[in-house]
Amino acid sequence: MASEDPAQDGNGTKDPRLDSLDMQLKKVRKAEAERTGQDVPPAKGMRQGNRVLTELIAGPAGGALVGWLFDQLFDTAPALLLVCMFLGIAVAFRNIYRISQERPE
Repeated sequence: MASEDPAQDGNGTKDPRLDSLDMQLKKVRKAEAERTGQDVPPAKGMRQGNRVLTELIAGPAGGALVGWLFDQLFDTAPALLLVCMFLGIAVAFRNIYRISQERPE
């Protein structure tokens, strides 16, 4: 019986019932996205805040990691760790300043 239905084999004409169902599903999904607020992209302020947070974490952490590796390589205990960590903090603050200078939309 399923072999007699032209919509089941993929070679037949389109079934208007399926088209209607597809349109209804699209409408419902769009209404649900609007209701929950998922169709709105994040605001520029939110993106900038995430970038600032990333800089505050990655700058000092990256500098500390590089400094620790150099300390292990050159056997200079905490000296290069501290220097590179403070350089990472300085770079992070410079990048945060640049982010704050961007024009709002």
